[in-house]
Amino acid sequence: MAICAQSYGIFFLFTIQTVLIICVSTPTAGTHLFPQHYTMIHWAGRIEKELEKVLQHVTGTQQMRLIYSEKKSQFEIKRNNPKDLVERVARDISKLLNSKRKALEKLAREAEFLQKDHEWQDGVTENAISYYDSKADSDYTEEGEEENPLESASSLELEFVDDPNFKNKVNYSSSAVQIPTDIYKGSPVILNELNWTQALERVFIENRREDSSLRWQVFGSATGVTRYYPATPWRAPNKIDLYDVRRRPWYIQGASSPKDMVIIVDVSGSVSGLTLKLMKTSVVEMLDTLSDDDYVNVARFNEKADAVVPCFRTLVQANVRNKKIFKEAVMHMQAKGTTDYKSGFTFAFEQLLNESSAPRANCNKMIMMFTDGGEDRAQEIFEKYNWPNKTVRVFTFSVGQHNYDVTPLQWIACANKGYYFEIPSIGAIRINTQEYLDVLGRPMVLAGRKAKQVQWTNVYQDALGLGLVITGTMPVFNLTETGSSQNQLILGVMGVDIAINEIKKKTPTYRLGANGYTFATDPNGYVLLHPNLRPKIINFREPVTLDFLDAELEDSNKEEIRRQMIDGKSGQKKIKTLIKSVDERYIDEAARTYTWTPVEGTDYSLGLVLPTYSENHIKANLSDQILQVQYFESLLPNSFESEGHVFIAPREYCNDLELSNNNTEFLLNFIALMEKVTPDSKQCDSLLLHNLILDTGIIRQLVEKVWKNKDLNTYGFLAVFAATDGGLTRVFPNKAAESWEEDPEPFNASYYRRSLDNKGYIFQAPYRTARDELLNPENDTIGILVSTAVEITIGGKNIKPAVVGVKLDLEAWVDKFKILASNHTDNRQGSNTCGPNRGCEMDCEANSDDLLCYLIDDGGFLIMSNQKDDWNKVGMFFSDIDPYLMYALYNNSFYNRKQSFDYQSVCERMPNSEAGAAHRGVFVPTIADFVNLAWWTSAAAWSLFQQFIYGLAYHSWFVTDEVDAEGFDSKERSCVMIQTQFYLSNLSSSYNILQDCGNCSRLIHAKRINNTNLLFVVAEKMPCNTCEIEKLSQEEVEFKEENPCEEMTVARYRKGPSTCFDNNATENTSDCGRGHSFRPPLYTLLLIQLLLLYLAISPHALSLLH
Repeated sequence: MAICAQSYGIFFLFTIQTVLIICVSTPTAGTHLFPQHYTMIHWAGRIEKELEKVLQHVTGTQQMRLIYSEKKSQFEIKRNNPKDLVERVARDISKLLNSKRKALEKLAREAEFLQKDHEWQDGVTENAISYYDSKADSDYTEEGEEENPLESASSLELEFVDDPNFKNKVNYSSSAVQIPTDIYKGSPVILNELNWTQALERVFIENRREDSSLRWQVFGSATGVTRYYPATPWRAPNKIDLYDVRRRPWYIQGASSPKDMVIIVDVSGSVSGLTLKLMKTSVVEMLDTLSDDDYVNVARFNEKADAVVPCFRTLVQANVRNKKIFKEAVMHMQAKGTTDYKSGFTFAFEQLLNESSAPRANCNKMIMMFTDGGEDRAQEIFEKYNWPNKTVRVFTFSVGQHNYDVTPLQWIACANKGYYFEIPSIGAIRINTQEYLDVLGRPMVLAGRKAKQVQWTNVYQDALGLGLVITGTMPVFNLTETGSSQNQLILGVMGVDIAINEIKKKTPTYRLGANGYTFATDPNGYVLLHPNLRPKIINFREPVTLDFLDAELEDSNKEEIRRQMIDGKSGQKKIKTLIKSVDERYIDEAARTYTWTPVEGTDYSLGLVLPTYSENHIKANLSDQILQVQYFESLLPNSFESEGHVFIAPREYCNDLELSNNNTEFLLNFIALMEKVTPDSKQCDSLLLHNLILDTGIIRQLVEKVWKNKDLNTYGFLAVFAATDGGLTRVFPNKAAESWEEDPEPFNASYYRRSLDNKGYIFQAPYRTARDELLNPENDTIGILVSTAVEITIGGKNIKPAVVGVKLDLEAWVDKFKILASNHTDNRQGSNTCGPNRGCEMDCEANSDDLLCYLIDDGGFLIMSNQKDDWNKVGMFFSDIDPYLMYALYNNSFYNRKQSFDYQSVCERMPNSEAGAAHRGVFVPTIADFVNLAWWTSAAAWSLFQQFIYGLAYHSWFVTDEVDAEGFDSKERSCVMIQTQFYLSNLSSSYNILQDCGNCSRLIHAKRINNTNLLFVVAEKMPCNTCEIEKLSQEEVEFKEENPCEEMTVARYRKGPSTCFDNNATENTSDCGRGHSFRPPLYTLLLIQLLLLYLAISPHALSLLH
């Protein structure tokens, strides 16, 4: 029945009595009335009582409390003291890092002595050097191609064994060498580097002998050579290996102090075509040499200078987001006007030297100028801003093939403690946009022992497959003397990796409970340890930068906690905060105690988070071996038919236990091991094992006392289950395990963690979207998971050690739901039933054609409906079923909405995106084609080979598409997703709503079902769909930053490194660049280029050379 109402807006709150007085005429015989408020309250009460009675009776919640009480002699309740725990774990992590520090210091010291004693050999040849080329065994070549003989000519042949610690095949008797593809490994510089670094092998092996837990030991040379131990074949994400150690985050951090950089790009009219493309790509590559410790701005200039990103009015942090914005802006630069160096340098100096309150690196200050050449020296600008102190270094880059006089550019660099570089072709970009680091390393080398400090990096993905790691770095200096002065060159950076999983082992994971955890942050506020740090895509070019406030749902309390952790303070705070569920569909509000302390010897800080119910934990005392055997028997598969199926969490109960993703296989592995060792064995974690066996005995007793005595079909249940902190899940009856899809690790299961944080029963339907296939009611059975935590109090200590629940048979309970919300079984005195002279109220069973009745959970997902057509929609977000009704509930504050960003998402790569998926305009020969040509022995050909290597990586050299900034060909890309969750507000009473849509309207009742996460909604069918509303959605959508200036966020608090080496009075600045070392005659280059072009256009011509 639709109720007539004058439109006063979209929604109003009315009492049912008022609405009836205004709008409803006196009922006549047979009129069906919308249920009155107290009728709906009565229905809700009946639903509450039925659920409470049946669920408590079948799950045995009360009996389980008694079982724990009876067995209290078999365990004790131990207190988790947050301050003691976090301080102990911080000490353990500090010891772990310090143990690696010794290996690192020894490597750096030995490397300096080895290089000092090395005698340079001009005439050294490849055949005289013996080493393992890690790329010799790699499979970069495409199917059908010949192997590249240059990759394996002088490489040793090694045998490898699997090592789970490295997640790789390794050889402990040798180190491996990786040389970037664009570096000619036959050059004297590289061969001498290989020669003296060979002796590092002895130190690598000694370090491992002293500490077997060491992971990768790496020396990254300033020449680009990487020597690492133990040896393993190289991995590359694509057939073109563009890995260069000098561009890795750990190398950049170890090779120089933080940087404040302004990049100025000449976009005058003379810069066009290929030169402009080279400039754009050069700037992109320059940006990739910056880390989150650095700050940057980019400007274009001709007669005047402007920031390429208008809203970046000051230097901004060189994080992944900002660098991406810069790269996109740079790619859209256009050339016009005339060149005026003064405008560009004025902009740069004012950016660097102004007294802005904006955050800075406050260390190395530099200007990078990219131009095609010019006569102006802009001397008056340097006199005004930079002389005589020369606090800002100026680096100049001459880009493109031209005949301009480069003397002014050389003078500018030399007069300002910088360096002059030439980028004549695409092959020269990477090498010349990273060598400025050698100049920045000079003050560090001259500082000597003061600069020999171990620095720990942000977390990043290991290029050799170890997963997430941090690296301890130490610079290696050149100790050879040049005449009477000290050498000021950095030889490279030494690194020792620590896997994040190794740090996790220092944390007491299981004694903290399912919702307790530890986390760690660095000075940028990024987490290196957090349960939500789960990058879904491997990107070796960028560190994994997840801010603490993005790892959790941000609030003011967490902002303050983050600030104190960055400042190295200790503290504790109990807060109420919003928590996102594991499946990212729900939001819960819960109390958490945050405790934090610095990690000594590092700039990391460790935090511990505990719910109130995890301030204690169970420690089993099962010294009676006969009792252990009795309990253990319940884990054996032959008990499943009578006692229900068992899943055990895949935890590392013992060192020799083989883990498996198949739980049946893991259970069999566990049983087989337990037949060989006892729970008290030294190789086993006695706390984990004893707690698991205790839980087995407790759940077994619950089965015997309660579950076996119940006919589940009578109650409309498909299964009953229990899960425990000890890692046990038992599902009864055994056949119900066939459709059990929950995680066998309770700590990873959404139902388990949400049950602990919420009172009463948590309902959860199988998640469905409008795109999913329809189910068949005759063949498919839908089970609704209902769970609740078991809370016990022993000795005045509260704890929630388990969760119990059932799976409702949807079909059976929909029938029961309709009966409970109906009038024909109502014994209330004066109930509004039909009579000859009176109207009667509609109910959810008899009037389903006109009355909508729903049970919706706290996330806005449908649990039950009285509508036949909704059987297939159970588990869907309610807005996909009735968008008008869901909007009415949201607009009247029944639901709150929370939006957040997921910075670890993966999206499909778009056509013509930054991946460079464009089709090539003409044929481009493959690398294998090139290496078989006779003229590869010349240095000129090698230079051109570089061009083609990058032509393959940066789209084709012959097409006119934009230059590819990334150079990686992948089907997936990292992206940012907007996540939206809805959650019930704190409204506990019932409400009546009039939804007004102009010429039609309807009444709505809504009430929380006590002791559950359900909302009971009764509404008339909407007679029209003319309302203009916002269509609410819970699905993730990609965040597309169309205009970054409109999306600007306030920079978050961070802290840069405490030490800075940016200036030294004894620095010799005379070496400031003198042009390209190899400049063959123009006609020679032209002839070779014509030959290559002919081969590119006519692939058949290649056959003539074979």
